[in-house]
Amino acid sequence: MKKLLLPALLLTPLLSLAQADLVKHVNPLVGTAKMGHTYPGATVPFGMVQLSPDTDTIPYAVDGKYNKDVYKYCAGYQYDDKTIVGFSHTHFSGTGHSDLGDFLIAPTTGRLQLNPGTEDRPESGYRSAFSHKNEVAEPAYYKVKLDDHNITAELTATNRVGMHQYTFPKSDEAHIILDLMSGIYNYDGKNVWTFVRVENDTLITGYRQTNGWARTRTVYFAMAFNKPFYQYGNKNYDEEQVYKGFWRKFDQTKNFPEFAAKKLRAYFDFKTEEGEKIKVKFALSPISTEGALANMRAEIPHWDFEQVKQQGQAQWNKELNKVVVSAEKDDLVNFYTALYHAFLGPTTYMDVDGKYRGLDMNVHQAKGFTNYTSFSLWDTYRALHPLFNIVQPKRNADMVKSMLAHYDQSVHKMLPVWSHHANENWCMIGYHSVPVIADAVMKGNTNFDANRALEACVTTARNNYYDGLSYYMEMGYVPEDKNGSSVSKTLEYAYDDWCIAQMAKKLNRQDIYEEFIKRSQNYKNVYDAKSGYMRPRLSDGSWKKEFDPLDTHGQGFIEGNSWNYSLYVPHDPAQMVAMMGGKRRFAQHLDSLFTMELPGRYFENTEDISRDGIIGNYVHGNEPSHHVAYLYNWTDQPWKTQERTRMVLKAMYKPTVDGLGGNDDFGQMSAWYVFSALGFYPVAPGSEHYAIGSPAVKSASINLENGKTFVIDVKNQKDRNVYVQRIELNGKDINRSYITHSEIMDGGRLTFHMGSKPNKKLMAVAP
Repeated sequence: MKKLLLPALLLTPLLSLAQADLVKHVNPLVGTAKMGHTYPGATVPFGMVQLSPDTDTIPYAVDGKYNKDVYKYCAGYQYDDKTIVGFSHTHFSGTGHSDLGDFLIAPTTGRLQLNPGTEDRPESGYRSAFSHKNEVAEPAYYKVKLDDHNITAELTATNRVGMHQYTFPKSDEAHIILDLMSGIYNYDGKNVWTFVRVENDTLITGYRQTNGWARTRTVYFAMAFNKPFYQYGNKNYDEEQVYKGFWRKFDQTKNFPEFAAKKLRAYFDFKTEEGEKIKVKFALSPISTEGALANMRAEIPHWDFEQVKQQGQAQWNKELNKVVVSAEKDDLVNFYTALYHAFLGPTTYMDVDGKYRGLDMNVHQAKGFTNYTSFSLWDTYRALHPLFNIVQPKRNADMVKSMLAHYDQSVHKMLPVWSHHANENWCMIGYHSVPVIADAVMKGNTNFDANRALEACVTTARNNYYDGLSYYMEMGYVPEDKNGSSVSKTLEYAYDDWCIAQMAKKLNRQDIYEEFIKRSQNYKNVYDAKSGYMRPRLSDGSWKKEFDPLDTHGQGFIEGNSWNYSLYVPHDPAQMVAMMGGKRRFAQHLDSLFTMELPGRYFENTEDISRDGIIGNYVHGNEPSHHVAYLYNWTDQPWKTQERTRMVLKAMYKPTVDGLGGNDDFGQMSAWYVFSALGFYPVAPGSEHYAIGSPAVKSASINLENGKTFVIDVKNQKDRNVYVQRIELNGKDINRSYITHSEIMDGGRLTFHMGSKPNKKLMAVAP
């Protein structure tokens, strides 16, 4: 690794001639234990297919009551499980909600069983026991032995096609099961309809309609085998037996070319020789089976599994080489696994011809851009999209175009809140497409109509019907007796409004600027100077009497408490510091956040995060705290930012299966790591500034799409040397606690000189 990295760092132009093999530093199993909610399977950067094992399929309810185990399986896989049910083609990475898990495939031998069985009795169904000793997870590749069937399963993928390779023993009873009932976040009624058409003895097509987190989702597929099956069939699990059997004129259960039902499992039978490989290509489309077939033919027109794997890993190496770092072994795994997770989404959502299904359920054509879906914006606006504006600017501009297309198709005339697969889930709060768009505009990444984007942001922010906005516009805050999570909403709306104001100022829209810069000050309306905390107000203007800054129940906050959210004014930290008693008192407040003992009642939903994600009252597993360690830069003690960020890097990220201190939240946790390991962080997306922290790498080269390279060089890097002694930008000392986006994009060299004791005279100038 040193032979590859050091020449690249010293002679950065050589990076264009040869790429480092960085795939070997990625461990997709990181975060698959506890609550990281990552999946270990095969996918390519921003790929539409996420082909991954599911270790259980959990019903949403048991005996009519919510099943708490559902939360564990947001990604379909838990490392501690002993069995694998099968391999499905769609997964979220690191989310706190579940859906997807489409088209589960399970290879089996022996007597045909179409029930998945249970973990304690896997022999009662088609699932299989497995051992991690026989499991391999790499970018674009997954391998495992299914012990109960003596089958070695291998998975790889292109953007829109998953490829399976199953090595069978000698058997006259070899089966490949296609389960159209299985899914993540399952409940009775989720499947609206499934349809399978046997085109010939090697090609199957069909679709699945679901009513899950996304209420109206249809996914089409084409499934091809490298060997003809000799017989096939299905079982219809519909209790009501509606529409079964073409008006009962035919027996659909065996060797009939079409079958359809709400609850359906199909099977395809083979006879295999010892070591014979049955290969499956499985293509997806949001439009049609014809689109799925076209995707398959375009992306995998052959049966060479190894070629697909190598091409997928080459794609990963290309993306990972956008940031080439030198670091200790564990830190390399942490860094490149984080960068890998950051590049898993949002995901492509269109066929190879550019067609996709829109929010209006009509077919649209993406002209001149890639359409993306799965926008977990309450999480990802904070660091993931700002990271993209540095290392994936073209993709990020296309993501903005995708958001604007969503807006055009929305009957509410709203930008996305949490959207996926042509649906708006309305999950979480705020209108956080706005900071994503504003960050792109302010940083000059505007391969889209910026004025049109501004109008979409303004229209979204003026929507009288959305989540307490009418109260916010009328009263300057959201009243808790009228709309829950009122303080969180007020604070987040105020920040989003500041982003609109910044865009308007840059685009010379003074009228819009004045309206929204005024709205951005609404955070002051929920600050109670007497208690020193942000606090819920009622519609009569009074403070809600029952108040505990550590509690979340009915206190006006979401995924946080008053102590955390009182620090959420990312767009105006200097004023926040003054409002809360000045620099010294504010620094003491931050100190207590990291050192206090947090009562167990912190979360309204104790599933949401484990104790592993908490340092004192600082909750790294929930995003409202992600900027907090950097706020010392606005006090007279900026060295504490350096100390705290290095502490969080060590405590919350490890190269182990339980190495994430909370949900990765579609790459936000990972993007925090990437930024912080490089030594800076976007406290307020929509600003050009990045707050300085303490780098954890020895050196880094950020290879920009504009052809330039920004080098980070860290002198005297050691575990104990967490404090910045001096900073040079292109050979000149800078005595400030920030760098700018323009300085990064211009290329050059940022040099950190580190030491074991703080330099209290350094970085006196905050952003």
